[in-house]
Amino acid sequence: MKTFRTIVPVERAPFGIAHTDRMLLVGSCFTEHIGERLAAGKFPTLANPNGIVYNPVSIARSLHALQQSDYEPETALFEHAGLWHSWEHHGRFSHPDRDTAAEKIRVAHRQAAAFLQTANRLLLTLGTAEVFTLRETGQVVANNHKVPADRFEQRRLSVTETADALAGALLSLHAAMPGLRVVLTVSPVRHLRTGFVENQRSKAVLVLTCAELCRRLDFVHYFPAYELLLDDLRDYRFYADDMLHPSDAAVDYIWEYFADTYFSPETRRLLERISKIQAAARHRPFHPESPEHRAFARRQVEQIGALSAEYPHLDFEDEKSALVF
Repeated sequence: MKTFRTIVPVERAPFGIAHTDRMLLVGSCFTEHIGERLAAGKFPTLANPNGIVYNPVSIARSLHALQQSDYEPETALFEHAGLWHSWEHHGRFSHPDRDTAAEKIRVAHRQAAAFLQTANRLLLTLGTAEVFTLRETGQVVANNHKVPADRFEQRRLSVTETADALAGALLSLHAAMPGLRVVLTVSPVRHLRTGFVENQRSKAVLVLTCAELCRRLDFVHYFPAYELLLDDLRDYRFYADDMLHPSDAAVDYIWEYFADTYFSPETRRLLERISKIQAAARHRPFHPESPEHRAFARRQVEQIGALSAEYPHLDFEDEKSALVF
């Protein structure tokens, strides 16, 4: 039968992702889509400790910062519109009280730095090559926090400076953790503030940067999230209402492709078993005191016990607390 779309073929990665791996995810909002699905599947993950970061230079700088034991946020904070902010962090860290903002950043940094020491997988999602730089210092900012535009210059990063920035951070991490494997992807979310043509040019820089990093570093693998939405699905029914972000159906499709790329058959089977238990835990019976429901809940807890015996590192406390009998 003739097909009416082009399908990106699945290419198995040179390394896998299993429930025994620990993955740090950093980058654009698409990072959080994948991170949420990994966390729901009980993979040990930590997503965006600085909040959402779109440009690769800020991503590289955040990775360097996580390796600094003497990291201190106070000196980098500034006040604007009644809030204290950091140029390296998302607005969720901002606060009217300077000490509170600093402590929120400090806590997140300690948590991420500790997680990174035991991580062996890293997923980076590059969102845009368009950056804002502070006129007075030339610093590329991760978030401009609605500071007046005349304090910034906007420009597009080059492939060379983007690849160099990320390569430096990744090589430093790999030297400390030789078992680290990196997944690189370009966010399929379009950034149209500067126009359609500029968005495509920005994405082109990112795609070429990923190719260059894969050429330089043998522990880096490219995952084609951008191509899956733009070339495979390629239809507005796979976009959210804003026509910029992927819809839930599109993210689910990309997630399945991700699973086919990185998960072994054993990992897929384990995910299916976890999913069945989670579905049972979400079930809300009309008559929770009935013998039938009590027997159902007891069976599910027994299955959790069997699964926990096989995979003691998995946490099912939430599911057990929901299955009251």
